[in-house]
Amino acid sequence: MMGVPSRRDVAIAGHSGDEVTARAGLGSGDGGVRASALTALARLELLDDRDVTAAFGDASPVVRRRACELAAHRPGIDLLPALDDLDDTVVEIAAFACGERGAEGATAEVVARLAALAVDHPDALVREAAVAALGALEAPAGLPAILAATRDKPAIRRRAVIALTPFEGPEVTAALERARGDRDWQVRQAVEDLA
Repeated sequence: MMGVPSRRDVAIAGHSGDEVTARAGLGSGDGGVRASALTALARLELLDDRDVTAAFGDASPVVRRRACELAAHRPGIDLLPALDDLDDTVVEIAAFACGERGAEGATAEVVARLAALAVDHPDALVREAAVAALGALEAPAGLPAILAATRDKPAIRRRAVIALTPFEGPEVTAALERARGDRDWQVRQAVEDLA
């Protein structure tokens, strides 16, 4: 009987077509091995939505982050629960994954949650990822949050300028004009790059 494989074993299994070893990695006590098992199964094209959804409930944030990355291109998986994860790094990757889905993934619930994260989340990286996702989703309901982000920290202001690209209107024009005179040169450069 085979024991629980190592991370190396699981990684090799993903390149050698060994589904048994890759699946055995999901039962490891090590989060890194479980995350690698998800990657191996995805590489083998044997990962199903149930595997990814189950990984959202894993004790390890490493596994939950990997599940979010994999869910980015799996429209049948609901990312909303991951946007409420207790670990900020998981929420950041979940927001990124929502943006990767593009306009097709712009449900009202996802847009509303991303907008709330963009405005209210205490972690700047989460706010930045949420703003980027809102721009990628191109949902009009996300515009107020993007506009609010044009007054946040410099990195978030830069991201907000880019996120405004698909939008038009006097409030967008005003925000871009304000950004042209921003004290951060990278924010100013982002506006110039859009011209």
